[in-house]
Amino acid sequence: MQTTETTQRIVLASRPVGAPTLENFRLEELPIGQPGPGQMLLRTLWLSLDPYMRGRMSDAPSYAKPVGIGDVMEGGTVSEVLTSNAPRFAKGDIVVGRTGWQTYALSDGSGLQKVDPGRAPISAALGVLGMPGMTAYVGLLEIGKPAVGETVVVAAASGAVGSVVGQIARIKGARAVGIAGGPDKCRFVIEKLGFDACIDHRAPDLAARLASACPKGIDVYFENVGGAVFEAVFPLLNPFARIPVCGLISMYNATSLSPGPILLPHLMRAILTKRLTFRGFIVSDFAARYGDFVRDVSAWVGERRIKYREDIVEGLENTPRALIGLLRGENFGKLLVRVAPAST
Repeated sequence: MQTTETTQRIVLASRPVGAPTLENFRLEELPIGQPGPGQMLLRTLWLSLDPYMRGRMSDAPSYAKPVGIGDVMEGGTVSEVLTSNAPRFAKGDIVVGRTGWQTYALSDGSGLQKVDPGRAPISAALGVLGMPGMTAYVGLLEIGKPAVGETVVVAAASGAVGSVVGQIARIKGARAVGIAGGPDKCRFVIEKLGFDACIDHRAPDLAARLASACPKGIDVYFENVGGAVFEAVFPLLNPFARIPVCGLISMYNATSLSPGPILLPHLMRAILTKRLTFRGFIVSDFAARYGDFVRDVSAWVGERRIKYREDIVEGLENTPRALIGLLRGENFGKLLVRVAPAST
C-alpha cells in the first residue's frame, strides 16, 4: 500500500516487439523527493493516454526522443501543487504538463501551465482543451482549411482528436463524415456529436458505404489511422483535396510493412493529376496558435457547440493495460487515468 512518503511510477522495462504487453512495463515505489530552491512538488491527478506513446516505446528514428529503458513512461498530466519554491506557482495551483506515469513529481515549472478550473473540468486540459483538441484544431484549420459545403472525413471519429475535427468542420459549414469502430460509437458520433454520417470501419463493405456517404467525394481527409481506412478513402479524394496526417495508429504495432497491394504508384499519380496536398504535422509545429485554440475551443465548449466524452480508468497501476487497450481501439472517447482526487 502506498504511503504519503512514497511515490509510485511506471517505467519502461523493455521495448515491445509488435503490440506492447504488460511485461514491457514495471511498477516501482520509491521515496518522494523534496523540492529544492526553485522547485515544487506535484501530485498527479489525471494522466492522459494517447496513441503516440507506442512510438515513444520504440528506439526507431522519430521526431521525439524515445523513453529510455528504466525511465518513467512519457505522458501528459494534470497535477496539484503540494509545495512550491517556484515563483510562478503556489500551493493549490492546478497545472498541466508532461510529468509522466507517476503519482508525484518534482518540477521547476518548465513546460507547465496553470489550469483554470472555472473554464471546464480540469481533466479537459488533457483532452478537448489540451493536446488532442489542439491537434484537431490546427490540423483541420491550418492544413485542411475546410470551406462551406465541402466534405470532411475523419477516422477514429469518437476519439479525442477525431471527435473535435468533425465538430469544428460542422462549425465551419462543412459536412462531417466519421469512421469509427462499431455501431455504438457510430451512433454516438451522429446523435451526440452531430456528424452528418458515420461508417463502421469493421463493415465488410466499408468502401461502398463510405462512397455512399460522400456522394460528392472527399475534400479533406484528416488522417490518423492509415491502413484499410485510407484505402477506402483514397479513390474518393477530390481534386485539390487536403490530407493532414497526424497519426497512423493502424501501423503502430507492425513489425514490418504490409505485404498487401502497393499503392505508391497510384498514390503518386493521384497526387499529380488531382493536385493533392498531403502534410504530416506535429501539434507543436503550431505552438503559436495556442492562444487562438484556447479562445475558440473554450468558447465552443461553453456554447455546447463542441461536446466530448471521457473514458476513465481508475488507478496508476491500471495504466499499462489501458494503453494496450487503446492501441486495440477499445476506448470510447478520450482515455484518461484518474490517479488521485484533488484536495479541493
